Amino acid sequence: MSSDPSSDTSDTDPLIEVRDLSVSFETGPVVSGVDFDVERGSLVGLVGPNGAGKTTVIRAIKGTITPDSGEIRLDGDDAADLSAREVSRRVASVPQATELAFDFRVRHVVEMGRTPHLGRFDGHGPDDERAVREAMDATGVTRFADRSITAVSGGERQRVLLARALAQETPALLLDEPTESLDVNHAVRTGKLIREIADGGRAALAAIHDLDLAARYCDEVVVLAKGGVHAAGPPAEVLTADAVGSAFDAEAFVGRNPATGSPAITAFDALARDDPSDPSEPPVTVPSDDGDTTDEPSVTDRDARRVHVVGTGRTAAQIAARLVAAGHELSAGVVPAGDVLAGVVADAGGRVVTAPPFESVVPSTREAAGDLAGEADVTIVVDRDDGSEGTESGRTGSGGAGNKGPDPNEGVIASAERVVHVGADASDRQLLDAVRADGSSGPEPSVDERIE
Repeated sequence: MSSDPSSDTSDTDPLIEVRDLSVSFETGPVVSGVDFDVERGSLVGLVGPNGAGKTTVIRAIKGTITPDSGEIRLDGDDAADLSAREVSRRVASVPQATELAFDFRVRHVVEMGRTPHLGRFDGHGPDDERAVREAMDATGVTRFADRSITAVSGGERQRVLLARALAQETPALLLDEPTESLDVNHAVRTGKLIREIADGGRAALAAIHDLDLAARYCDEVVVLAKGGVHAAGPPAEVLTADAVGSAFDAEAFVGRNPATGSPAITAFDALARDDPSDPSEPPVTVPSDDGDTTDEPSVTDRDARRVHVVGTGRTAAQIAARLVAAGHELSAGVVPAGDVLAGVVADAGGRVVTAPPFESVVPSTREAAGDLAGEADVTIVVDRDDGSEGTESGRTGSGGAGNKGPDPNEGVIASAERVVHVGADASDRQLLDAVRADGSSGPEPSVDERIE
C-alpha cells in the first residue's frame, strides 16, 4: 500500500464534486441546488449560520444520508456507484460528535482508520503501524495513546478522531467543525495541520464556524445560507461585510488581520434602524439574492452618515468598527500613527489623519483633520480606555493623539458642526441612535452631547 493517498488517482478530476445537491428531511428541505468542487491540494471551508446545512452536505458526501437529487463524485466516480469500502478508501471523515459507544484505548481508535484497507481476517502490517504512528504524532495524541477514550477530554477526543481520519490515508478529508472543542492553541495547530495536509496534495472540506479561522487557512469558502449556496470563492472575495451580514442576519465589520493578512470578521447584532414602536416607520424593503424583496433593516442613503471619530485605542477602534458595520462612512484623526483606530478606519476605506506618536502635530495635520470633522454629519469623541472624559492638554487618549504640547484635537472638535461624546459603556443602540439623530423628526439635537 502506498503512503501517498493520491498516487493511484487521476490528476484531472476534482477529488470531490457536488452538483445540484438537494436534501430534505421529514421537517422540510435543508439544502437545494448546492454546487462546488474540492480540488487536489485545496482546503475548502463550509461556513454559514446554524441550521444552514453544513453537516447535512458533509453527511451526503460521505454517504450516510441519501440526497433527494443531485450528484456527488469522488475522484471522478459517482459516489452512488461505489461500495461503502470504496468510499472509505477515497474519503475519511471527522464527525462533529465525539462520543464513542465503546471503551477503547486511544491507540485502538486510531487503528480503526486502517479498516478500509484490510481484509476481514487481516492483521496490521508495517504500513498500517506507520500510518497510525504518524497520525498520532501529527495530532499530538501519542502521549495518551494507551488511555481509555472515555478518560480523555472532549477536545482530546476531537484530536483522536482526526488522527483516525489521517490514519485512513484517503485522498480527501471531510471535517465537521474540527476545532469546535479545542482550545486556542490546539485550534490553531489543527488549522495549520489541515492546511499542511491539503498542501501535500489531498483535498479537504471542513465545516467551520470560526470565520477568522476559515479566512486564515482556506483556499475557498462556500457560504451556505437560506437553503443553498449564498456565496463561494476565495475568502477575501466572499467574506465581505455585505455577504456575512446577509448570510448570518448580522451586521459585520471586515478588517485585515495584521499578523496573517487574512480577513478578520467582527459580527454585531443587526439592530433595526427604525423605531419598531413607530408604525409610521416600516421596515426597509430590500432585494434578496433571488430578486424577491424582504423586510430587513438596511442602511439606505437616508440612514448612512459621514462620521468623524476622535480618539485612540481599543475602545475607539471598537466603536469605529460598529459604525462601519452599520453602514456609516468614517474618517478619523488626528490619530497616532500605528494606533488600532487608524487601522480599523483604513481597513474600511476611510480617510485617516495621523501624526508621529509623542511628537508635536504640525498645523497642516490639524487642519486636515479639522476639514474632515467639518465635512462630517457628526463627530464622535471617544473617551479614553481608562474612562477619562474629554480632551486635555498634553498627552490625551480621547481627544488627543498621544503627542506632546496642546491637544491637537481640540481644534478638530471645534471644527465640527455636531459633537457626541461617547463613553466606553455606551450601548450599540445608544451609539447608532445618536449618530442617526439629525433633527429631521424632532427637535434639533444639541451641538455637544454625551452618551454613557
